[in-house]
Amino acid sequence: MREITYLEAIREALQQEMKLDEKVFILGEDVGAFGGCFGVTAGLMEEFGEDRVRDTPISESAIMGAALGSALMGLRPVPELMFSDFTPVCMDYLTNQAPKVRYMCGGQIEKLPLVVRTTTGGWIRAAGQHSQSLEGWFTQVPGLKVVMPGTPYDAKGLLTACLRDNNPILFLEHKVLYGVAGDVPEEEYVIPLGKADIKKEGSDITLISYSFMLHKTLAAAEELAKAGISAEVVDLRTISPLDHETLAQSVQKTHKAVVIQEAYESAGVASLVIKSLMESSFDYLDAPIKTVAAPDTVIPFSPPLEDAMLPDEAKIVQAAKDIAQ
Repeated sequence: MREITYLEAIREALQQEMKLDEKVFILGEDVGAFGGCFGVTAGLMEEFGEDRVRDTPISESAIMGAALGSALMGLRPVPELMFSDFTPVCMDYLTNQAPKVRYMCGGQIEKLPLVVRTTTGGWIRAAGQHSQSLEGWFTQVPGLKVVMPGTPYDAKGLLTACLRDNNPILFLEHKVLYGVAGDVPEEEYVIPLGKADIKKEGSDITLISYSFMLHKTLAAAEELAKAGISAEVVDLRTISPLDHETLAQSVQKTHKAVVIQEAYESAGVASLVIKSLMESSFDYLDAPIKTVAAPDTVIPFSPPLEDAMLPDEAKIVQAAKDIAQ
């Protein structure tokens, strides 16, 4: 199988679906002639034209308003928001309109296909307004699916599933992952939404993560193996809705769990995972569930301070050893 990057896998999913369905179109700041801030949509305007790859004003509210309106009229828009840190600018469209309009119109609207692509995470030295992991906000919104792939293979398959779904979806791409390469089939394929994946089998402890933290977690699992600890690694992939069944099956086998997220420790996906496990697997646990997350402070610009703040392999290994030994 050929190897391509996470970025290329996302572009290929967009390209293949645009060929299959003329209703799919892209809009956002610099997505056309420039090819996007990170180059994901490069070449698509030349292939599909300005009507289907549309540069917009620098206004997240305008982008989301246009996307919502076009979805209501039967198109399948794919708006790009350059950074998830900017989602508060268009929060009304994203959380108060798109997920709810079908439930408030007496059945006149049966579907709302809308896939919002945006970037997330730190590690690129972009400071507090361009480095956050805010996915936990959006898991609190009924009617909005939230997807965060961690590998090129998953990125293509999950985005294809999103583009064929008839619900509003937030598709979060970690900036550091764009250059990560992996095996990806050339043909189109779909990975079901709401289904986690066991990336590494283990028997002593379950490590649960997603997106870029998946790679930190897999590296930590290798270190734990050197210490005689067999770690199972669960990649959530879709964080809303969660795959409660896979989580329960893994923890009921290992009897211990650590949940890893790049987001702030006070809230977010880890809290949802722990709630799920307490309801399904409390009697199976041999130790308290641990979390590894970023402290509740503004992400610094200073590289050493950012490195010290964000979760890494050493912190994951230590958390696992605290309850596994």
